[in-house]
Order: sequence, then C-alpha cells, then structure tokens
Amino acid sequence: MTPQTESSNALPGSAPAPPPIALPAGLPGGGTQVSLLGVDYVHLKTDDGGDLYLTRFGAPFWQHLLPENWFAQEWFEAERERLPGTGTVYKLPTRPIAGRSLNLVVKWSRVGEDVPLDTMSVNKFIHAEFNSPFEEFSLLMQLRKGDLGPAGFRIRTQLPLAIYVPGKRLQLWQTGRSEYKIRAKVARHPAVEIDILRQYVVLYEWVKGFDAVESAHGFGLSGRMKAEFLAQVTSLVTHELRQKGYHVIDMKPAHIILRPTRNRQLLRDRHGQLAYAVVDYELLERTPEHEQAVRSANRKLYLTHMARRFEGNADNPMPDHLRATSLLDVDYVFGRAESTGGLLWVVGRDPDLFSYFLPERWRRTPNKKLSSRNQVFHTCTKDNIQLVWRVSRMDDPVPPLKIAGAGLEAARAYEVNSPFEEFSFALWLSRHGIKTIYPRAIYMTGSRRESSDAGAGPRRYTDLAHLLTPDGEPAIRKDYDYITIWGYWNGPDELLAAHDGSYYSSVNAKHACASGRISRRVMEDLLEAKAAKLAQCGLEDLYLKPDHLLISFDSEGKLVLDAAGKPEVRLCNFEFVRHRKP
Repeated sequence: MTPQTESSNALPGSAPAPPPIALPAGLPGGGTQVSLLGVDYVHLKTDDGGDLYLTRFGAPFWQHLLPENWFAQEWFEAERERLPGTGTVYKLPTRPIAGRSLNLVVKWSRVGEDVPLDTMSVNKFIHAEFNSPFEEFSLLMQLRKGDLGPAGFRIRTQLPLAIYVPGKRLQLWQTGRSEYKIRAKVARHPAVEIDILRQYVVLYEWVKGFDAVESAHGFGLSGRMKAEFLAQVTSLVTHELRQKGYHVIDMKPAHIILRPTRNRQLLRDRHGQLAYAVVDYELLERTPEHEQAVRSANRKLYLTHMARRFEGNADNPMPDHLRATSLLDVDYVFGRAESTGGLLWVVGRDPDLFSYFLPERWRRTPNKKLSSRNQVFHTCTKDNIQLVWRVSRMDDPVPPLKIAGAGLEAARAYEVNSPFEEFSFALWLSRHGIKTIYPRAIYMTGSRRESSDAGAGPRRYTDLAHLLTPDGEPAIRKDYDYITIWGYWNGPDELLAAHDGSYYSSVNAKHACASGRISRRVMEDLLEAKAAKLAQCGLEDLYLKPDHLLISFDSEGKLVLDAAGKPEVRLCNFEFVRHRKP
C-alpha cells in the first residue's frame, strides 16, 4: 500500500489541528470542511437529502463516491457481491468516471445493535459495543498513523474513504432490529436517541488479496496444519496490534488479508515477516494501557481549555463547521452532531471543547441515575470527563410540587425553564457571587418526537421565539428533546486545571442532614441564606429545596467553608429560577 499523508489523528484538542482538506473543484453545493473526533472531512449534501462525509483519501474521488454512482438500485443490485460475516458488507465497483472505477467495500454500520460474540468473548468483553462510524474512522486513522510502539512497522489497513448517511429513514421492520430491545435501550437512555431508523454506510477501498481462511484453502491446508496456520497468523496480527496500542474484540482470521505471490508463496515485508492488512474495525479498540494514556491526556487538555473557555484566542479561529453565537447573554460554540443529526451548543468561546460533548462521547457510557423522579444521570465520558446530563422538562406538565398556596400556582403559571434560561441564570448567578454547578453544553436530539398537548403552554415558545441558531432556525423547538450537560461537581475548574486529582466530594443538604453531617437547623439556615442571596440579585426560586444545594468536602475530607465560616453551598437546579416580580 502506498504511504499517504494523513490528518492529525488526535482525539479532541490533543494536538494542533492539521491543515483542512482542500475542497476539490466542482463539488455540488460547494461542500464544507468538517472536523470530527480529530478527522477532517469534506461534507456534501446528496441529491437524496442525505449526507456524505469524505476523508482526505476519498475527497479526490468524490464523483465516484456520490451515491448515484454506486448506490443506485439497478447498479447496486447488479454489481454487488455479498461478503461473508455477520454484518451487511458488500464488495462493489463504482460506475466508471473518466474511464476509472473504484472497488469499494460497502458496510452498514451496526452502532446501537447488540454485539454477537461467543460466550467466552462476552464474559471478557461484557460491555463491548460497536463503534459509531465517526469513532471507527477516528480510531482507524490513529492506528494508521502508528505513532505508538516500535517505529519499524505499521499496521496496514483499508483506506477509509467516506461515511454516507442516506436521507431516507427506514421503517422499523426494515432495519432487522428487535423492537423490544430498542425499547429497552431507550428506557435505559431516555431522550438520548438511538436512531434505529437512520442508516450509516461506511465506504472503504478494497484491499487486494485473500483472507487467512481463503489463503489456507488456496494452499491446500486442512485439519491440524490449517488450524496451526490460522493460529499463527492471528497471533502475529494480535501481537503487532497490541504493540501499536490496539486490539480487535473477537479477532478472526477472516479479518486478516494476505497476498499470494506468483511462485505460490505469501508476500512478505522487507523484514521477512508476513505482509498483511487488517480489515473490519467496528470492534477496534485501544488496549487498556493506551486507552488510559489517551484518556488522561484528553482530560488534562480538557481541564486546561475549560478553565479558559470564555477567553477569546485569535490563534485558534472558529472552524467553518462551527459558529460562535450568544443566547440570553451566554456565549456558545454551536454546531451539528453529525452522528445523530442533532444540534449542540457548548458554553464558551473555545472550539476545541466542542468534540468533548458530541453525543457519541457520553450517551452510551455507563451511567448512574441521580434522581428517583427525574431523568438525571452521572457518567464518565470516553475522554474521562465526569458529567451530569439531565433531560429537560420544559415541555412536561409542572409536577405536583410540595409548595403551599400561591407558590404552586406561580410555578404552574411560570412553567419549567428552557435549557437556555437555566444556563443563563446559572452563569448570571455565578458572576454575581452565588456559587453554582458549571453549565457545559446543551444538546438537541436529532430524532423528532411526538409533541404532547399536555406539556408546556405556548408562552414558553412564544417568549423564546427570538432565540435562533446561527442558521436562522428556532433554537427552541417543540418536537425535539433537549438535554442539559453539567460538570459533575468535584472541584473548581481552576483548581483541577492546576492540580488534577485534588478532587472534592459533594452531598446535597438533604442527604447531609439525614446522615448527620449537618444539623437540621444548619440545613434550614443554608436554605434561608440562599433564598436571601437570590432575592438580593432580584431573583427567586419557586421550588428551592435542600437537595438543590450541594455541600463540598475537600480532598482531605474537610468541609469546605465560605468566607463567613459557614458551609459553602452550590445551587444545582435552575428549573424554577425566575426574576422577582415587583
């Protein structure tokens, strides 16, 4: 395989951004440059309303990769060759363009589906999940770059050319996915869509040769000799992958491509070792040691950038696929979550923070539910970032709050704050000396949902109709779910950026009282003091409760006190904060 220059393969913020892919002449609609998880793409809208993401390897062949030149029904059905395996994979030539045709491997992504592993593998990799297409390409680009491990060799792979997302969504029965399993997934991850009707097709260049099993047959091997040959080849590839910091869950000989020579030998490299290429990357992972190193590096960069998120940086301009915007006096970096079609607003002015909050980095990581009544979850992201995500209730009926008399009626009339109002209040309070948890990002899901007439009245949408995306679309839409993403409170950003590991712990005032860490009198005093401070700022919380106040303990377990010697508290709920009426 001919060496080619590749994009920086670092995960979010871990290396200077490489030069973007040059836009080829003649692209329909001009195309836009997009960077996702450290991989540069040229993004095209296709005639069927879909999306095509071309890598730097695929961009020169953009005409071949347009869906009409390989996915047109009559061409696809006549020319495709189904490849063995549990997934949906084909070998397919493109239509000739300027006298040249490309041989593709066309594979439907299985992200969100159950991994069909054998019993031993399931026990070893119980949390295994298929990579999303963008994660798959990101990991593969890093593997191809081969910075880790011995410098004397690189792992050969297929060239990743493009990711195609058809415009047409399927009916559930067409997906081949189990409805009850999907319902169970949605129940575990409410309002974080597993877009089962959205197809993702990854396109690779075909690698000449035969897989290890076919090669064994070609050389007439059988029985013990065949088993020994396949075991040796698989062991070699597994060993060299690990040296480079990677492994493939459920590695199979069919994933290893060998090339026979004219004298009925197998092609070898300059060191006399078997020359091979690894194919099939939907279960490609870093080794635990490499993963820990990457996560630590990403976390360090995240903390450094987060502490300076509101500072402008002329040396770090906003890339074309992201926009700076401001809503309700809060600065955001705005962009599209390409893997779901959703929208993402990341607090601050630093574009390097955007990728950390893409849904594929946090929506499928193990989580812990923090509320028995509301959809609030704590998770550690794939970049080792502690976050709390909460499904917005702005479109839900106001619950039967335990508020006496006029307060309840006021809450019902006011409705639940939108995510943008919550973030605006949180940051306004922080600027005026009232400590809060940190608002990080707002995610609007890509899948429409059925609107409920029992939800919020038109006032919420009428009052916020002036909030627009940089594209001029409404920022608040009734037929989509919104998720607010907050920093998990374990210490001030500035402290963690300087001394990561000096973690605070926290407990809400209600639990602190129940466990005897503070008295009921102290709890009531804290609640009254917080209400008084809100009033001084011209605000009120219609449903201020003890479990909305977080009490902190430092890394030595000592109670963190404020300047007055009282327990320092942070407000962690902003659903019913509003300006006080005269």
